[in-house]
Formats: sequence, structure tokens, C-alpha cells
Amino acid sequence: MRLATLLMYDGNPRKAADDVVALERAGLDSVWVAEAYGFDSPTLMGYLAAKTETVQIGSAILNIYSRTPGALLQTAAGLDNVSQGRAILGLGVSGPQVVEGFHGVPYARPMARTAEVVDLVRRGLKREQLTSDGVFHLPLTKEHGAVTGLGKPLKILTQVERDTIPIWIASLGPKNVEQTAEIADGWIPHLFHPERAHLVWGEALAAGNAKRLDGLGPLQVMAGGMVAIGEGPETKALLDLARPLFALYVGGMGARGKNFYNDVARAYGYEEEAEKIQDLYLSGKKREAEALVPTEWLEAANLVGPASYVQERIAAFREAGVTDLNITPVSDDPAATVAQVKDWVS
Repeated sequence: MRLATLLMYDGNPRKAADDVVALERAGLDSVWVAEAYGFDSPTLMGYLAAKTETVQIGSAILNIYSRTPGALLQTAAGLDNVSQGRAILGLGVSGPQVVEGFHGVPYARPMARTAEVVDLVRRGLKREQLTSDGVFHLPLTKEHGAVTGLGKPLKILTQVERDTIPIWIASLGPKNVEQTAEIADGWIPHLFHPERAHLVWGEALAAGNAKRLDGLGPLQVMAGGMVAIGEGPETKALLDLARPLFALYVGGMGARGKNFYNDVARAYGYEEEAEKIQDLYLSGKKREAEALVPTEWLEAANLVGPASYVQERIAAFREAGVTDLNITPVSDDPAATVAQVKDWVS
């Protein structure tokens, strides 16, 4: 297993970049930069590229609605250039509240759009002309809204660092996960429960892998959670630090009836808790919602406890097919925690 960490969008980007330098020395393999509707991730990714030497730098995630395929191609190629071949393009569909509310773009045909973006970026990196007649019309004709009709097929102007950049997709719904297993280099699930993941996505992953595109290696999977290593109840109590995040996604990340994370919680078997968490969260009772996040889920999705227990959780993630363990160290010395976990995953 490789070791990864995710930089959240609500922190201090410059300090986070300084922290990554220390984590890189400790053995971190990849760092992933979130975006949502905070700071854009490519800016910080470029900054990280200048500050680091070996760690891979991924977007987690860039949504496929707010940037055109050409813009995503430029971003991927540019980041790969400044990082000297260390970029990973993490993509996802986000959700209608962000896409339509923050970006003002119709949340339409997410699966078709995903497949087309992936194909266009891959062809673009090989410096092929960008042409399409599906969700996107390249070049744009007057029939599809062009003003001048002067558009012509173009290929990326600059020489690229690599003509193939890993493309990972964040997906949760069964059909989306099936598509991910078919076309992507890697998969980014969220709030991953190693022992129950197969109940939610097992069939979808099998169906997608059966149709996997020629030339792709085995599907890589990144999942994990908070890491705190120690004895006694004070260490276990740190699990409560994860409650706000779980409650936010299950209860507030989306509307009632259109919350993918709530759907996952129900599929894990937490139907009653998922409904109550959403009711409380959407009515402004966030603390009460947090209290209802199942402790069993928190324990399974994170790595908190004595060293032997953390090693057991690592084994569970490995058994569930995780290739890149995504950890958030909770300690006075995060680099030392990364080094310790690195020994266990290697």
C-alpha cells in the first residue's frame, strides 16, 4: 500500500504546504488537494510542486462542470510540467447544489459528461485534436450555439511532460462506480467502511472491471481516515473529532433525497441513523446530528487506538482492495505518525 493524505479546503494553504514537506520526508507517497467551493486546488497544487520533490500531487477533486475539457487538459498538463511528472488528475461530478448554485451550470448527464471528459483529456495529452460530438461539441458549430462558426479542431499548443497522466474519479452511486472501474486509473470513495464496502459497491466494481478499458492497469483505490496511535480511552475519544465531518456529509452535503453520502450510509445498514442525522442537520441541530453518527462506523473508517489495532485496521483496508491509504495524522508530530504507518504499509 502507498500512503496518501488529503489537504482540506478550510485550512491555511501555505501552512499545509509546509507540513507536506515534512510528511514527504517521512515517506508520504501522495498528497491530494480538495476544492469544493473554497480555494481552487490547482493553485495550491502548483505551490506544492515548487515546495516538494518526490510526492505525487493530486486534485481531490476537480468537478467536471466548472471547467471545460480543454481547461482540465491544460490544468493537468501544466501541473504535470511544474511538478516534473508528479500530477494526478482527480475528477468528480460534485453535486447539484455546488454545480448549479455556485457555478451556475446545469447538472446534466453526469455519467456521459464524465466519460467524455476523461476521453478528451487522455486524447489531448497525446496532442490529438480535440473533437467531440456528444455532451461537448468540439469544434462548436452554429447549430450548437457558436456565434461565429470559426472554431476549428485544435491540439494543445505546448509539449507535455507526460502523454499519460493518471485520472482518478470520486464516485459513490453504483452506476458511477461501475463506470469508474471501467474507465479510470483510480477510484476515490469517501467515508469508506472496509468491512461493508463490498455490500455497497462489490457488484458495481465487478461489472466495471469486466469492461475495463484496454491499456489500463488494475484499478487503484484510495480510502482511509484519521490516524491516532495510543493506549487508553483518551485516544479512542479522538474519534469524536471525526463526527462533524461525517455528520456534514451524511446530513448536510446535498438536499433531502439528493445526498449521495446519505445514500451510502443507508447502504451500509445505517438507515435509521442516516435519516435522523439528515433531519437534525438540515434543521440546524448539528451537534445532535453529530452525536448520532454510529461509533461502529467511526471505528471502522478511521485508524484510532493502540498500535496493534491500527495495524488491524490497515489490514482491513488492504483486504477491501485499498491500494492507497489516505490518512490524517492526529498527533503532536504528524511526520512521525506518517513514518510509523509507512513502516506498517510497506
